[in-house]
Amino acid sequence: MRLSREEWSRSDLSLRRAREEDIPLLRTLAAEVFPATYRSLLAPGQLDYMMAWMYGPEVLRRELEQGVAWFVASAGGEPCGYMSVERQGDDLFHLHKIYVLPRFQGSGAGAFLFRHAVCHIRQLHPAPCRMELNVNRRNPALRFYEKMGMRKLREGDFPIGEGFYMNDYILGLEIG
Repeated sequence: MRLSREEWSRSDLSLRRAREEDIPLLRTLAAEVFPATYRSLLAPGQLDYMMAWMYGPEVLRRELEQGVAWFVASAGGEPCGYMSVERQGDDLFHLHKIYVLPRFQGSGAGAFLFRHAVCHIRQLHPAPCRMELNVNRRNPALRFYEKMGMRKLREGDFPIGEGFYMNDYILGLEIG
């Protein structure tokens, strides 16, 4: 069942932790949302490279086995987005991915995923800590993250292989 934005805005959102059997679903969602997000920001070759680098089945399987927490959001039973969070230190977590399918953007699914990331971190680490996120410096979603309370900590050009770079801001949110 595919919901229109109007139908979705009246329906309930749900979230569940992804498991190994969800790898095909994660790849299907990524195949739609990742190119839609970066088509105007990255060269086609870099898009293809990054899809394999971040969403290859073996990559996802390894992340799940190593404790990266992946979650799938649904609206009215239809998968609409995903996120992943990883602990990177005693008081540091990284929100690696947070994506919402284009037809669900602007309707609250991103905020729902973001708030769940914070709740997930608080469950794991009740003491004060920080959540960080890399975001492409030209990504319009930067305004969303700032609205959610994140602030720019630093920026960099990070080599990812094959001569490609991620030109990112690193945003942070203090979680108390």
